[in-house]
Amino acid sequence: MITPFDDTYFMKKALQEADEAFSKGEVPVGAVIVIKDRIIARAHNLTEQLNDVTAHAEMQAITAAANFLGGKYLKDCTLYVTLEPCQMCAGALYWSQISKIVYGARDLERGFGVMGTKLHPKTTIEGGVLEKEASEILKRFFIQKRNLN
Repeated sequence: MITPFDDTYFMKKALQEADEAFSKGEVPVGAVIVIKDRIIARAHNLTEQLNDVTAHAEMQAITAAANFLGGKYLKDCTLYVTLEPCQMCAGALYWSQISKIVYGARDLERGFGVMGTKLHPKTTIEGGVLEKEASEILKRFFIQKRNLN
C-alpha cells in the first residue's frame, strides 16, 4: 500500500515548526516525532523565549512525545528535524532509544556527527531530506539578525 506520508511530507511539517521559531526570533529549527504515520509531537526552538539553553526543538519534541506515549522510550518513533542534532540532543535521543532520526541540513560546527557523539546502536539516521529548504531558513535568519545589529 502506497502512503502519502513519506520523509519529505514529515520534514515539511518540521519546516513549518522552524518557520514558527523564526517568527518568534528563535533560531529556526523545527521538529516533529512520528509513530505509524501519525505526528505525536511538534516543537521548535524556545531557547530565547524560555531563557533556557536546553530548550532545543528536539528536546521539546522528546518531552512531548514521551508524555503522549506515557513512557520515556521512543521505540518505533521517527524524529524529523530541520538541522542535524547537537551532541546534547543526540545524547537525549540516545537515552530515548528513538528508532530513526531524519534531518535536513548538516551542522558542520556543532552537529553530533562532527562532535563524535554516539547514538543508540539501534537508531538509524538519514540526512539531507529537504536540505536546501532547511539551510535556507537558517541563512535568512542569521542574515536578518546581522542586519538588525
